[in-house]
Amino acid sequence: MTLFYIMDPMCSWCYGFHPSINAIREKWPQLDIQYITGGLAPDSDEPMPMEMQNHLRSVWQQIEARTGVSFNTEFWDTCAPRRSTYPACRAVNIAAQLLDNGAALMTQAIQQAYYQDAKNPSDNSTLIALAVSIGLNKEDFSAALTSQEAQRTLEENIEFAHALGAQGFPALRYEDKGQYYRVSDGYAAPETIIKRLENLIQ
Repeated sequence: MTLFYIMDPMCSWCYGFHPSINAIREKWPQLDIQYITGGLAPDSDEPMPMEMQNHLRSVWQQIEARTGVSFNTEFWDTCAPRRSTYPACRAVNIAAQLLDNGAALMTQAIQQAYYQDAKNPSDNSTLIALAVSIGLNKEDFSAALTSQEAQRTLEENIEFAHALGAQGFPALRYEDKGQYYRVSDGYAAPETIIKRLENLIQ
């Protein structure tokens, strides 16, 4: 029995979804939750246009109102935002390979840095510091982060997310004995997710 969590660590709705993921873990600690990085935005050195920055600010406000999570909007004033989430996705995949529960730990670290500490996870320097903070070797992680293997792994994740029919992020698919079941596409509150999974997990 596996629950596939299709996400992007820099997706603000995925940040709002983390209470739902935590509720699943608490109710079914034995459930294998696999993080599938869907890749929201490819590598880019271009500054994020102000129109997009303003749009994302408003999205953060919507998420706060709907989910109860909080955002530190200082990010928009102290960082140079870029529309680039692939580095963070690669970081999650590398952590998954190098550390038990690494995908969850790296995702949590990225979300804390981005949404609470006003740091930019589009920057490799931020991701390397976060990797060290969760116990990974700096040199090993740094080498892996820019490797062709890391990019191939991300591309495989993106293809798998498409194969699962994910309609945006976050999305959940439950697999049991080779059968896949849609749990959610987009945000859903913890109680809603629990009810849906209770109908699938016997």
